[in-house]
Amino acid sequence: MLAAAGAFTLLVVLFAPQIRRRYAAGGTCRSTARLDGKTVLITGANTGIGRETALDLATRGARVIMACRDVVKGEEAADSIRVAIAGAQVEVRELDLADTGSIRAFAQTFLREVHQLHVLISNAGVMMCPYMKTVDGFEMHIGVNHLGHFLLTYLLIGLLQRSAPARIVVVSSLAHNFGWIRFHDLHSQGSYNSGLAYCQSKLANVLFARELAQRLAGTGVTVNSVHPGTVNSDLTRHSTLMTVLFSVLATFLKTPREGAQTSVYCAVAEELRCISGKHFSDCSPAFVAPQGRSQETARRLWDVSCELLGIEWA
Repeated sequence: MLAAAGAFTLLVVLFAPQIRRRYAAGGTCRSTARLDGKTVLITGANTGIGRETALDLATRGARVIMACRDVVKGEEAADSIRVAIAGAQVEVRELDLADTGSIRAFAQTFLREVHQLHVLISNAGVMMCPYMKTVDGFEMHIGVNHLGHFLLTYLLIGLLQRSAPARIVVVSSLAHNFGWIRFHDLHSQGSYNSGLAYCQSKLANVLFARELAQRLAGTGVTVNSVHPGTVNSDLTRHSTLMTVLFSVLATFLKTPREGAQTSVYCAVAEELRCISGKHFSDCSPAFVAPQGRSQETARRLWDVSCELLGIEWA
């Protein structure tokens, strides 16, 4: 049953872009807003959607800090942005979201050296990797995609509030529709399906964004989640099947630049200045599955996340 559910999810995610391209309008961020004097932090910015998001925001004049696990690849990406944009303010810092020690060290240095943060884009993620655990013993999908970003946001939230108006953009996925938070086995120790583990982590992203938005109401910091679309990137590197299928169906998939548009939109669009707790796709409001709208599940996940990370977040 788990394998069948994972296969169904895969089919939906793959063929959704065909429906989008045939029927959906827009999908491109049309805002011309500038970000001169603003600081942006993007996780996983060395490749794919993250790199394209960094490129766009650097074009708008922002100081873009690219948080990457692989610093060498990060510097290569930063160099390519500097070549493309004269005077681009981009820098690379090491961050491994699979290690809370790395996250805390990153935040400590960041808070010491960076005095304003106007946009945080939680973009990094893993997809359909074989069963493995983070340094702290969390299943990799929930550990990196949710808990790693949860801790990073917790550590930087004070700076974001002091820099308000500020925005947090959480990159989720259409796959959240097929996820369930398995509180009885959050780390998939009883059974493991890489597709369903990914879906669970993407649902966690949506729930986190909605709950955090409520808690930050009135602070000047907005939080929204996005579905970038099905993008032809190296996110499928852990799955041979997904890599082959993405190659065969490349014509129907978004390019990384197209996939970055909704993240950019949520980071800069003037009309979203006071919009928080929403979900977007193709630069428009998007459907959220019933399990992604459950306040009870969101609050319980929040409490469990704090407990797992050993933090208290009022």
